[in-house]
Amino acid sequence: MEHEALDDDRLMAIAEQVFGSRLDLAMQYHESLSTIGVERGLIGPREVPRLWERHLLNCAVVGELVGEGERVVDVGSGAGLPGIPLAIARPDLHVTLVEPLLRRTVYLAEFIDSHDIDVLVVRGRAEQPGVKKEAGGADVVTSRAVAPLEKLAKWSMPLVHEHGRMLALKGSSAEDEIERDRDAVTRIGAGNLELVRCGVDILPTPTIVVRAERIPKRHSRR
Repeated sequence: MEHEALDDDRLMAIAEQVFGSRLDLAMQYHESLSTIGVERGLIGPREVPRLWERHLLNCAVVGELVGEGERVVDVGSGAGLPGIPLAIARPDLHVTLVEPLLRRTVYLAEFIDSHDIDVLVVRGRAEQPGVKKEAGGADVVTSRAVAPLEKLAKWSMPLVHEHGRMLALKGSSAEDEIERDRDAVTRIGAGNLELVRCGVDILPTPTIVVRAERIPKRHSRR
């Protein structure tokens, strides 16, 4: 069932609740995505009217699943989603954005440098040894609209420490993906696979996240 679109006043009230004293920074990111992001082909023009609800707020509320001061690696970050909204809403986090395409990493670095955000950009693919060396050992790996769960687990689990988590932002087919890929994801070393919803009391459409934990090999069943 479709939710009624939020008016601007309601959107800003929710944004202030989510981003707090850093709302102005979130607004600057929104402005950047709607202009430079569109010009460089990082965001589709049709997404501009729903940037707040579908992108910035949708991503930022995932902070509900991240502990104080944790290290977060965002794989396939694209235009910085969900990593930058998370970093804005939660300045206590240590966020690294992993993205293979040069034009995207240039945009990310430009925005981060010009707005003095404490975020690291690593150009490369999650499975590359250099990326694992630079970004590995994280508490949490996030992703959004990057790949099916089995591939995400292959890329994400090596980047988190034992008992670290994969948080994959998904759409309405998340339950079907869990059912389809559960066995394959378990073989990769991910356990406690579950679907959780973030922003339930804030957003008209909560964010759907598939969460999994990296299980120590010595505890894996044979």
